[in-house]
Amino acid sequence: MTQTTPRQTVEAFITGFRHRDVAAAVSTVASDVNVTVYPLQLAGRGAEVISTVLDEIVTAFPDLRLTVRSVIDLGQVLVSEIKIEGTQSADYRGVVNQEKHLDVDSAWRFTVTGDEITAIDAYWCQNQLLRRLAVKRTDQTTII
Repeated sequence: MTQTTPRQTVEAFITGFRHRDVAAAVSTVASDVNVTVYPLQLAGRGAEVISTVLDEIVTAFPDLRLTVRSVIDLGQVLVSEIKIEGTQSADYRGVVNQEKHLDVDSAWRFTVTGDEITAIDAYWCQNQLLRRLAVKRTDQTTII
């Protein structure tokens, strides 16, 4: 039985996400993973929380492309800078689909215990994301 390193665990998560395979990404997280996605003002516990976040992204952006710019390995904690790109083809978090191209830099902090990710913190500039999707007002994301 081979033990995976924290880096391998995080790389498996990112690879699943990159290939739009939410189940593969989520298979690397603990069932009680702590998830905080700051731009969405989302904090929760459980694999279903991160599964929902990833599923919403891959559904809205079917041509999703992730580019890992760097990974800082601090032992059990890893920080990855990821550029997220894709063309919107479905409503996303209240933003009506206008088939706009998204490219946003993000940072993801993973805490790994044993072979599982036990905490995920994700950051990106929500205003940048909304501008890329042609939202004119940030107090009302749905375009009427």
